[in-house]
Amino acid sequence: MKFIDFNFHPLILKGIKIAGFSEPSPIQKEAIPLILEGFDLVAQAHTGTGKTAAFGLPILEKISGGEIDSALIITPTRELATQISDELYYLGRFANIRTLAVYGGAPYGRQIAIINKGVNIVVATPGRLKDLYQKGKIDNFNPQVVVLDEADEMLDMGFLDAIRDIFEYIPQNRQTLMFSATMPKPILDLANTLLYSPKFVSVVKQNQESKNSEIKQHYLVLQEEQRDEAVVKLLEMQKYKKALIFCRTKKEVDRLSEHLIALGFEAKGLHGDLEQFQRDEIIKNFKRGLIKILIATDVAARGLDIKDVTHVINYHIPFDPQSYVHRIGRTGRAGKKGVAITLVSTKEFRELLRIKKEVGAKMELITIKLEAKELDNEDFKNLNALIKNCEIRKDIEKIIEKLEIKDKELLIKKLLSYTINKERFGSNCLGYSKSDVDRLVNEYLEEQKATKRKKRRRN
Repeated sequence: MKFIDFNFHPLILKGIKIAGFSEPSPIQKEAIPLILEGFDLVAQAHTGTGKTAAFGLPILEKISGGEIDSALIITPTRELATQISDELYYLGRFANIRTLAVYGGAPYGRQIAIINKGVNIVVATPGRLKDLYQKGKIDNFNPQVVVLDEADEMLDMGFLDAIRDIFEYIPQNRQTLMFSATMPKPILDLANTLLYSPKFVSVVKQNQESKNSEIKQHYLVLQEEQRDEAVVKLLEMQKYKKALIFCRTKKEVDRLSEHLIALGFEAKGLHGDLEQFQRDEIIKNFKRGLIKILIATDVAARGLDIKDVTHVINYHIPFDPQSYVHRIGRTGRAGKKGVAITLVSTKEFRELLRIKKEVGAKMELITIKLEAKELDNEDFKNLNALIKNCEIRKDIEKIIEKLEIKDKELLIKKLLSYTINKERFGSNCLGYSKSDVDRLVNEYLEEQKATKRKKRRRN
């Protein structure tokens, strides 16, 4: 199937051709005909599968053909609003279709003036849009098509009440479209409230809502103070085109970005304390490849669609499974391969096991090989103490006799090397081995059993 088969207006087809689109993606094949026919629609598809064009192209077609005058797209973040507005502008520019991104942190005056002057497509975040409607600033804007994009993310971010309030100001004789990667009950309830006899389409396989087979998922178990070293080594070893590193806090973003820039990496930090124009400039440069490494808080995990992000690194494991899914979903998009690597300390190991279980992800343990370091004075001090305090087994002579290595000097060297490596004195490996991780898993399972036994006793 080709885009020409949808019988789009020639000027819309021109925009599609210049954008480099040839064959529609599965969600586009399913959604576009239903939207063109005027049905309300609930569509389920992962980000990176062409959702913007799936609802955007039929909207552009309806506007260019004079069927509707205006449309509203509600989306959770400023970055995504800008991105969708830009994409629809470029697809519809030959038909003179005007788009506008509306979000907080930007001046009211210009946004209000453009809307009231007559814009075709408004892409807005819930907070600013609700504010404009409540203050009566855009009473003349009556969209005939309304899209809720990334609905599950708006649920996660606490926007559902604002969405309901916004729909109080929107005409009832509208076409309403909802797009979401997952379909939790509150989203389905919202759809039943706001949509009229909607059609349902999904290109997400059953039981695969949170999985992405195009992403190789790894984890590295290490000590807290080794995180920076691990990030640097991974960036040196991995063949990345663009890398996205997620940190929990703004302070971590600033510190890590300064550290990587000082080492010569083309890196930049992104978080909510930056001015909107700064954030827009950073994202624009990352898209263009002028920045190769973006270090960000979860503000960048919400809906951004940036091409050629080959690697995602979680500096810390995220707080919940859904955040993990959103983060790693920034790579492996539109059928391309991606790599996600999560750094985990022993204290965070329980969170890793919980995410693996709830997400159903196949995550592979990795370690990083380093050049063998010379032992320093502290290493020698610890090694001496370890050997001196070690009690000699009574059966040690029998054990030595049964070993294949009869050369005692060679045996000493080998056992000493084994001890140094195991205790990580002058280690040539960064990250816990499989046997170490198996021990952590067993400890966790034993703790769970002990907790269950205590509960049974109390009951």
